[in-house]
Order: sequence, then structure tokens, then C-alpha cells
Amino acid sequence: MLQQTQVGTAIPYYEAFLRRFPDVGALASAGLDEVLHLWSGLGYYARARNLQRAARVIVEKHGGEFPRDFDEVLALPGIGRSTAGAILALARGERRAILDGNVKRVLTRHFGIEGYSGEPAVERRLWALSEDCTPTTRVAEYTQAVMDLGATVCTRSRPACLLCPVNADCVARARNLQDRLPAPKPRAARPKREAWLVVAMRGGHKVLLERRPPTGIWGGLWGVPEFPTHAHAEQWCREHLAGAAALRRADPLEHAFSHFDYRMRPLVVHCLGKAAPLRDDDRYRWYDARHPARIGVPKPIATLVARVTKET
Repeated sequence: MLQQTQVGTAIPYYEAFLRRFPDVGALASAGLDEVLHLWSGLGYYARARNLQRAARVIVEKHGGEFPRDFDEVLALPGIGRSTAGAILALARGERRAILDGNVKRVLTRHFGIEGYSGEPAVERRLWALSEDCTPTTRVAEYTQAVMDLGATVCTRSRPACLLCPVNADCVARARNLQDRLPAPKPRAARPKREAWLVVAMRGGHKVLLERRPPTGIWGGLWGVPEFPTHAHAEQWCREHLAGAAALRRADPLEHAFSHFDYRMRPLVVHCLGKAAPLRDDDRYRWYDARHPARIGVPKPIATLVARVTKET
């Protein structure tokens, strides 16, 4: 949960998640909808899917016990080299280097490493430094300390250099480079995407949801039908929504993903008559906004549904 997310934001999700899934078996046997529901609003939903996939591998392949071998840990879904190293260092006391964002910042400033850390050559150098700095004893303490050093002292902005326990030989402090290091990612024009969303309503408070593909944006969650153009949206309504009233455009919504900006153009349609278009199944379901089901709905879609039903 702390990947790309601050501690204060993650804590309530973490506590609710552990209350429902107190052990790996509970998570492995749960339905994906419930897992994504408890993750809704936290973002980066691939983390939730990978977490459950890893739990299932641990149950099915390792008898419910977390693996001890580095390569087996690395093979778990969603776990990379740094996470695998951190787990084994903190839980087993093994000498394993890590390189999360906080550690990258500490090493970059301390050793005066120029260049963007995402560049392969720079990243290789940082891994080598992380290996060299990792001690042979008290590895768990060091691993926690170097992460905390970056999180609380060697912060991104306004680092507390006077409080740093290793400031005596820090290159960035000696050369006054704290604001320049680490080097920022080279800026490129931020992509923009747009989609037309059909908000089909029934009875004033039920909205048609469609399960999204398992991968990609909001993978596996429930959203509203989405189309590249207004014409595509209209055609789909004619083909799938029996007895539908005319489409009404609602105010657009903006959402910023990590790599692009997303503009959603809602089209609201009221389904009339007794015949229920698109019956509930694995792909579609009618979502009762007054009594919401425990399913994974992205926060922007939940906001849109709440706004449209309130206006109805």
C-alpha cells in the first residue's frame, strides 16, 4: 500500500484490509470484487490484484508459508528486487540491498550522483552503492533506518541536514546541491486522453456498471460503459438499452493518473418501462446508489454516480 502512497493515506486502508483479511489464506480465498472494494480510493489497483495473486501463490505453492528463498520471493506477483530485499532483510535479517525512493534520495545526495535515477546507468550505480552500504550485521535495523532517514530527514524538499547522522561526508550538503539532487525526471508533454461515459439509470438510483478488463486502467473494477467518441456511445445505447430516453450531456470530470490526464464526458440516459435492459451477469450489473454493493468502484466513477443520482 505504501508504494506510490503516503503513510497517512494508507493507514486506514491497511487497518480495514487486515480486519477483513487477517491472514494469507483469507486473502487468497476472497472474491476479487471484495478485495478491490476495500482498495477503492487508494488507486494503483494493480497492487491489490497482485497482492491477492501473491497470496494465492503462497497458499497453493508454498503451503501458506511465505517463501524464504530470494528468487521465490522475487517470483511472487507484484514484488520486485527492492521489495524482495526489504522483506528478507526486515523479516529474516538477511543481508539484502534495497533501493526504494527514499533510499535512492539518500544515496544520491550522500554520494553526489548526477543524472536521473531512472536511467539504467544511474540505477546500476545506485544499486552498487546500496550493496556496498548494507552491513553484514544488524541488517534489519540498517534497512529500516535508511528508509526512515529518507522519509523523515533527507526529505524531497527542505531536508533537515543539521539533524542527519551522516551529514559529515555528504556531498550534496558540502556542495549545497540538496535542491538539485536527485535530478528530476526529464519533463515531457503530459498526454491527455478523453472518453465518453454512458451513465444509464433506472428508477432514479440504479446505475448500470460494466466490469472493466482485468488489465489496464482500473483493471477488474466496475465502471460505466466507456467509448472513444460520442457517436460510439449513442450507437451502443441504441443497441443495448431498450426503452431509453434521449442522452443528456453532464458536466465533464477531470482525473489525473500518474502518466496522463483523463477527461470523462458523461452521457446520462434514463431507461424507461418495465423491461430491464442488460440483466446482471459477470459483465454488467445494476448498482444501487442508495444501497451500494461491496464491489470495487474507482473513486472518480463513484463520485460521478453520486453526482448524477443526486441531480435526478
